Amino acid sequence: MEDLIKSAIIEKSNKILGFEISDSLIQFQKTKKEFEGDTTLVLFPLMKLAGKSPQEIGKVLGDFLRDDIRCISDYSIIGGFLNLSFPNNYWTQQLSEIDSNATFGSAEKNSKPEIMVEYSSPNTNKPLHLGHLRNNFLGYSVAQILDAYGHKVIKTQIINDRGIHICKSMLAWQKFSPLNEKGERENPNNTGLKGDKLVGKYYVEFDKQFNAEAKEIIAQWNEGQFDGFPETTVLKYQEFTDAKVGKDEKAIAGLDDKIKELAKNETSILREAKDLLVRWEGRDPEVYLLWTTMNSWVYDGFNKTYEKMGVEFDRLYYESDTFILGKDIVNEGLKKGVLYKKEDSSVWIDLTGEGLDHKLLLRSDGTSVYMTQDLGTAVDRFNDYSELTGIIYTVGNEQDYHFKVLFLILDKLGYSWAKSCFHLSYGMVDLPSGKMKSREGTVVDADDLMDEIVQSAQEMTTERGHLDGMSETEREILYKTIGMGGLKYYLLKVDPKKRMMFNPAESIELNGNTGPFIQYAHARIQSLLGKATGFNLDTNTELGASEKEIIKQLALYPSVIEDAAKTYSPALVANYTYELVKLFNQFYQNVMILSEEDQKQKAVRLTVCKNVAKVIKSSMNLLGISVPNKM
Repeated sequence: MEDLIKSAIIEKSNKILGFEISDSLIQFQKTKKEFEGDTTLVLFPLMKLAGKSPQEIGKVLGDFLRDDIRCISDYSIIGGFLNLSFPNNYWTQQLSEIDSNATFGSAEKNSKPEIMVEYSSPNTNKPLHLGHLRNNFLGYSVAQILDAYGHKVIKTQIINDRGIHICKSMLAWQKFSPLNEKGERENPNNTGLKGDKLVGKYYVEFDKQFNAEAKEIIAQWNEGQFDGFPETTVLKYQEFTDAKVGKDEKAIAGLDDKIKELAKNETSILREAKDLLVRWEGRDPEVYLLWTTMNSWVYDGFNKTYEKMGVEFDRLYYESDTFILGKDIVNEGLKKGVLYKKEDSSVWIDLTGEGLDHKLLLRSDGTSVYMTQDLGTAVDRFNDYSELTGIIYTVGNEQDYHFKVLFLILDKLGYSWAKSCFHLSYGMVDLPSGKMKSREGTVVDADDLMDEIVQSAQEMTTERGHLDGMSETEREILYKTIGMGGLKYYLLKVDPKKRMMFNPAESIELNGNTGPFIQYAHARIQSLLGKATGFNLDTNTELGASEKEIIKQLALYPSVIEDAAKTYSPALVANYTYELVKLFNQFYQNVMILSEEDQKQKAVRLTVCKNVAKVIKSSMNLLGISVPNKM
């Protein structure tokens, strides 16, 4: 309707205003709630050109649109704003069009360019945690939204399956895992422990032994025992120790941290881990077998967690493959003079001209760093998908600098598509203090959190009742649907850029801006429709104010998907749906539906209900959330 109004005014501007106007001068905004109207035309740009008061120019335009074009039913002028009301049949026709479109809100499939969304991208040395939940839910939802907006979407992850951190887990398992009565070391089969958790256990064990050895070294140094340590290390230790004299507690603590790092670099266990990495990159058969075995345990564990999350991937990339291509790209960069080599053979790029620093790309021993792998992965993806137009990297905001550097290096190396890569940076997730610590006591395990949320949903649902006639299997599905829906919605309703506080108990509440609140509305509508007999919408039926408000909200759905796709923000979809459900609940409480005697009014109201449910199901699907028919 706004397009029709704009075209009519521009076409007849000379006749009604006495001068021609451009498209940019016709500006609409949402009508404020305290005023009547379905859209508002901003008069200020036209007032300046016409030299007339808002009342004068508003009346000319209002009369023209109402009497000549007949596209509005009424209007009012408030200050510099012309509030326009659309006729009843416009809204019934809108409802009819929404009702007849099974995929309402979505654009034509694959009508927009191919785009890749990366998310999850874990390390194979520990299980997934709370941060991974926000990452996975955000990346998967963005992919769903882009797909609904018409893009061909490839969902992917890069599995960080190599590097010193992976070697730490491998070494710790070799050194510290106990043998059972059969002479077997701990593994998922003989312990029943999920593979990613078992490997994570030994990553923690490495850190424990690492710190203990560093503590012993510091104790030796404090006793004046420096035999076997490099002279440069001893001099550094003495420098830091001497610097503590006369300093305050904060300064002394900082120097102690430097001494601790110095000691850590002298530990035998770290040297062993570094040696393991060099042997791995040299394809040592024994090391490679250990690596493939332990990684296979982790992949099995990850797959179970992803299934529980309800996320999936179209393509997997592995750092162990792409780092090799990354090294080739670095060597090409050296030949082109874009990169440089230091005397110790390490390779760097100078980004000081861009206000950044010098960035390491290959260590002096020839081993690669994260940036090397990310260069290889990016190039590999564009080689694999010839029609790919961009990559969205879903990674926490602590990596903002990393991605700024990555895209800049790719650009300097001559990859034109580098400018179409985007870092979907998101804030960290905090929990109320003292809540849900993992076994390691440092992070919240993703499996544990999901299990606890589903268990809470079960307790809440059982307490409420309403489960009559449901089998045990159906009940289990419902508990998971409510629990996971609450968890996902809670993590997605907040703008991705914001750091957020996650309260598990709040996420499954039936009131407020929560997933279960929205899910319950869908179940309520399904129950209502199940009791209704056949009904057919008559577009000549007069609408009440509450029906019209819901239809107006429904009509916004395609533009909400568009905005969410362009800003990579599922929060827009979540909060739109919450507003829709609030309007529906008011409507449900204030008008008769099944008991309405006027069959035309009844059909309108049931059609409204039917399409609210349709949009709830569609929008929740964009968030990766299922909605139950009974709750």
